[in-house]
Amino acid sequence: MSVASARDFGQWEGTNPQIREWFQALMQPDNPAVSCCGEADAYWADSFEVDGDKYVAIITDSRPDEPLRRKHIDVGTRFVIPNHKLKYDQSNPTGHGIIFLSRGDYVYCYVAPGGV
Repeated sequence: MSVASARDFGQWEGTNPQIREWFQALMQPDNPAVSCCGEADAYWADSFEVDGDKYVAIITDSRPDEPLRRKHIDVGTRFVIPNHKLKYDQSNPTGHGIIFLSRGDYVYCYVAPGGV
């Protein structure tokens, strides 16, 4: 078992309770005992490409980083998503594709856009 460090800096204040519960219940597809982390580790990635057998998520998140205390990632930055990190088993109520990243850009989970 590995540990994922989720950060809560008050980012849940003002968040729709249904979406907050979804974030808090989201578990890594390859390690269902470990959280995908929370909103502080999440970046919108509404665009994607498929390159052969590789899924590539493209950052579209232009929200300010400081309120979430997350590192800045430029819009348009691409991340290859390991197949074992693609999350397909739950609907996505956010309206956004979401990539959950560590500060070192390790992919915890990726949830495709769409599906409510």
